[in-house]
Amino acid sequence: QVQLVESGGGLVQPGGSLRLSCVASGSISNFYAMSWYRQAPGSQRELVAAAYSSGRTLYIDAVRGRFAISRDNAKNTVTLQMNSLKPEDEAVYYCKAWKIGQESWGQGTRVTVSS
Repeated sequence: QVQLVESGGGLVQPGGSLRLSCVASGSISNFYAMSWYRQAPGSQRELVAAAYSSGRTLYIDAVRGRFAISRDNAKNTVTLQMNSLKPEDEAVYYCKAWKIGQESWGQGTRVTVSS
């Protein structure tokens, strides 16, 4: 079971940027999807962005054009560049690795957007 550790969260003003990183304890090259999810207080966890082994990426409408996901299989790392942050982006962000028969989650990193 691969272990995932997120970092890069923190406090940022509206309009600011943060870069989240997710480092895996083992190879991610055979995981079909590496994804970022987020969960705001009182809300369900939701998919934010995904990077597939094919090279394809996916974004929810709320972040498309502002966030960018990238996976580096050689470094076993997935990053989420978040620009033009809004108060509604405030949440705990989780990294997830998925392939048939295996799903792993990180512990999350908190993003606070406030002036």
